[in-house]
Amino acid sequence: MNPTYSNRISVGLLILVLLQCYTAGHTLPKVGSVKEQADQQATRIDATATSQPVKYDGAQLWRIAYDDQPKKNAVAELQDRFDASMWNYNATSVDIFVRGQQIMKAECFLRAANIPYEVVIEDMQRAIDTENPSLEETELWENRNGHRMTWTAYHRLADIYDWMDYVAQTYPDLCSTKSIGKSVQGRELKVLRISNGNPSNKAIWMDGGIHAREWISPATVTYIANELVEDWDNQPAHLRNVDWYILPVHNPDGYEHSHQYDRLWRKNRGGLQYGPCAGVDLNRNYGYKWGGQGTSKQPCSEIFAGSGPFSEPETKAVSEFMQSSAANWQGFLTFHSYGQYILYPWGYDRVVPPDHADLKRVGDAAAEQIQQGSGSRYTVGPSGSTLYPAAGGSDDWARGALNIKYAYTVELRDTGRYGFVLPANQIKPTGDEAVQFVDIIAQEVAKL
Repeated sequence: MNPTYSNRISVGLLILVLLQCYTAGHTLPKVGSVKEQADQQATRIDATATSQPVKYDGAQLWRIAYDDQPKKNAVAELQDRFDASMWNYNATSVDIFVRGQQIMKAECFLRAANIPYEVVIEDMQRAIDTENPSLEETELWENRNGHRMTWTAYHRLADIYDWMDYVAQTYPDLCSTKSIGKSVQGRELKVLRISNGNPSNKAIWMDGGIHAREWISPATVTYIANELVEDWDNQPAHLRNVDWYILPVHNPDGYEHSHQYDRLWRKNRGGLQYGPCAGVDLNRNYGYKWGGQGTSKQPCSEIFAGSGPFSEPETKAVSEFMQSSAANWQGFLTFHSYGQYILYPWGYDRVVPPDHADLKRVGDAAAEQIQQGSGSRYTVGPSGSTLYPAAGGSDDWARGALNIKYAYTVELRDTGRYGFVLPANQIKPTGDEAVQFVDIIAQEVAKL
């Protein structure tokens, strides 16, 4: 999730801010030229070049009410002048990530503008350091089932792919794997197919990890697949009579980069010549309504849409595979974080397809089942209206280009307490909620 806004604060308020920050003894922010802004970008740590992980000591996540224009303007200024990033947004509040070196100046700015805020995460690096259990703890769970996947910790790409191979070898009549292409850096895009071989089966696509830092997404998608496979004989007919195509890590380069160098990396690793500005937002790179609202043409932007539709090998591979497949596609489920939303098209604008009542009814049924099971509340609605318009998304493409009726984006846990740095002990409960969602979708697909 990463909307951006172009509102600007009033000149009068800016003067007030400058005066108050000056009297408070803080260094004043200044509006730099394009070259100065580029220089600032270039001075950030380029983890690839230094081979040293990016540290977020002192960085914080703030929550600001988002219920009037002055607050919206202030949020825009935080992004423009203080290098802040919008992490999550709803009708009442917005979560803003502020880097450690900008904290004092950003605080001064909000005080001067009389904008209250809440500190949600006090030290981002501490949250990062404690989200995954220690290696000693993880090793207690590993290798008990013939693979290293545990769903008590976040795992690297090799563990995920080894687990996919394990289920294919262990259940050869049910499971198979296929590489549908390669990433920018040459990593396989690996799909797990689960099928009972019934030629009349409908097909459902599931993917995770299109945004690198959303670790709960690949963990949840593999959890769903594991639940399906390990208890296959006891699954209801509406789950067994589906051909499941599962891509747990849509963005393998970015995912590995987020584990090794920069925990909060979002994009793929295309355009490495741009250094710290490398990468394309793969969920703005799909070909339906590409380049519209909620996207950027600037490589440094976290919502950079790429040089054209399907310019990136990761999105192109999915597009070509699904379009050339003989599968009877009726469902497209893509998992993100965070915010706890069940979203359906359209995302490119605040509009809905003709059958939006069906999509809402099914989404509401899934949200109700989740709430009955765990108590978690998931908000249901069209992406563009419920959150913000964002063109070039995969779910819009699945609906608009492939005419897949049940196309949904699920924003998993949580609602902001941990944001993208969700502790690993929440993998299983999040996975159980996603299983409930998938069960409802499969029931509807079976009726088609």
